[in-house]
Amino acid sequence: MITEVDLNQFCGSCTWYRHWTGKLIYTEGAQYLAENAQAYWLIDAIASYQGEDVLTCDPLLQEFQVWTLAVNEDRSARLECLADSGQPPVITQDIEWTDFPLSEIKLYVCLGEELCLMLPSEY
Repeated sequence: MITEVDLNQFCGSCTWYRHWTGKLIYTEGAQYLAENAQAYWLIDAIASYQGEDVLTCDPLLQEFQVWTLAVNEDRSARLECLADSGQPPVITQDIEWTDFPLSEIKLYVCLGEELCLMLPSEY
């Protein structure tokens, strides 16, 4: 079972993984999350939105995105993308059912040389 404590051990990354779509890379922490929570689907979902007009037309979203997954008691979930915490979501995806082990997770997508998905502790 993965915990917040497990994820908070990651701070920075020396290894990057390229998503199969080529739209982004992701850090060791994001890889650990995907592997240990069996959540490669979450990386796939976030990668699938990269290049969408709603993200490419807003300069803020081109450089920084906050992604949150909130899991409800009935195991449904909502994935949202925000320009920054406290802002309204620009993307919302309802998920009918998930076995994601945490009640909530936040991930960042940041532009460096290319788009990189990471845990907040790796930012």
